[in-house]
Amino acid sequence: MASVVDDRGHDVELAEVFADVARALTEEHDVEHTLDRICVLAVKTIDGCEAAGISIASGPHITSLSTSDPLPRILDDIQSETQEGPCVDAIKEHEVFLTGSLSQETRWPDFSRRAHEQTGVDSILSLRLFVSENTMGALNLYSTQADAFDDQDIAMGSVFAAHAAVALGHARREAQLEDKAATRDVIGMAKGIIMARQEVSDDEAFAILRRASQRMNVKIRELADRVVHPRPDEQQGPGSAGTGLES
Repeated sequence: MASVVDDRGHDVELAEVFADVARALTEEHDVEHTLDRICVLAVKTIDGCEAAGISIASGPHITSLSTSDPLPRILDDIQSETQEGPCVDAIKEHEVFLTGSLSQETRWPDFSRRAHEQTGVDSILSLRLFVSENTMGALNLYSTQADAFDDQDIAMGSVFAAHAAVALGHARREAQLEDKAATRDVIGMAKGIIMARQEVSDDEAFAILRRASQRMNVKIRELADRVVHPRPDEQQGPGSAGTGLES
């Protein structure tokens, strides 16, 4: 990255970097490749950054979605095992966490000791990924140098984190839409089967599904799927008794 001469030069440089990042990311056509590219560009763009990873919390586990190399996965595994670390805190506490001397860090004693001994990393910058108030994960930057990251690096890292959050948010919305469409389709097929077997209307078929769902404490989507794809012990002829449906 070019040297910053003054505030105006700093702003121009950042604007050029952000434009370059945006152009590069438009070339990617799926979330996996977009996140991979973000990690690679972060290492390439941010001074002192030797590795980068994007992680999400899944219950007590920290999962590496994308990394620039294997190192972030090692550190995520240690954070999962110790249940502490900058990435854990960035996700849980909605904050930016920075350490420049991991070997001397006291906020996460178990993680810090193991991480430094196993990887030699001394500086970590963890930035939360969020859309509105919903934290989805963190972008983590790593260096074996002490005090490798400063305020400018935090500002630049925040841009990469924002791009990652947008990509993840878009992927989640697409997954939700696909799930809703699949649910609508399978319920429609189940209603058609019930209408044909029990000679009822569309509304009556859905009412049958809803009552059975409540009685059996099973989601309508799951029950509809059982009607469309019955198990061998549920294939009891046109009455659908095996799935618990009653008119």
